[in-house]
Amino acid sequence: MARRTRDSGRSAVYDAEQLVRTMFDRADERGLRTVEVLGSHVTLPIERKFASIDSVQDYVDKVLALRWVRATWPRAAVPVRVRARAGSAAAHYEGDCATIAVPEHRGGTAWAFRELVVLHELAHHLDPLADGDEPDTTSAHGPEFTARFLALVGEIVGPEAAFVLRAMYHAGGVSPP
Repeated sequence: MARRTRDSGRSAVYDAEQLVRTMFDRADERGLRTVEVLGSHVTLPIERKFASIDSVQDYVDKVLALRWVRATWPRAAVPVRVRARAGSAAAHYEGDCATIAVPEHRGGTAWAFRELVVLHELAHHLDPLADGDEPDTTSAHGPEFTARFLALVGEIVGPEAAFVLRAMYHAGGVSPP
């Protein structure tokens, strides 16, 4: 597997994305979809949630089959397998076998069975160097990654979601794509 540069921006990316997921959770809980972000009023779109590993797999297959995704990222032609992850703390992408691992429902919650988490892992898969065949000098959560993730969120969840994500990246000091 190719070595990457130090992933110094990882925690800032995760923190920003957690804020966005929390905004979506609060909008769902309260039924109020309009939020104020950096002085702009934004109506959050509905984020898809999943009931099972099979439904996550079906979603991943459909995203990778989208014409614009295939035209933008050649790695979209590489199938991704979705599997359950034993731990409950994190989802992750395994580049050597093109697998997304997500924690299953535990204690009445399934925090990773949501569109923003799955698209984050797909952004890792779509990295042109994700298979590890070539040396990689990019950071796993650097500007190339955030650009892919923002594109996926903007086109699939909606431009409002991408605006909120970009604003949280900016507020958290994440390097712009």
